[in-house]
Amino acid sequence: MSALDVVLSIFDILLGVIMVVLFLVQEGNDQGMGAISGASTDSYYSKSKGQTLEERLKQATKIVAVLFAAMSIVLYMAVTKGF
Repeated sequence: MSALDVVLSIFDILLGVIMVVLFLVQEGNDQGMGAISGASTDSYYSKSKGQTLEERLKQATKIVAVLFAAMSIVLYMAVTKGF
């Protein structure tokens, strides 16, 4: 393994750990019995949902997941092709 492979491996592991932590910190998406009865969810919270911490955590998880997938592909190519 070259130095580039080691650096890419460490970065890939860090992205994986960050993704798991972000996933575990998020709250569940349970709506309880309100989903069955068709209860309305139009509230101040649902209207300002994009600005909440939960929404930012979801967005960060998506970004880290894409970075993790891209880094894994780059790492695979680096190890097999020998960049």
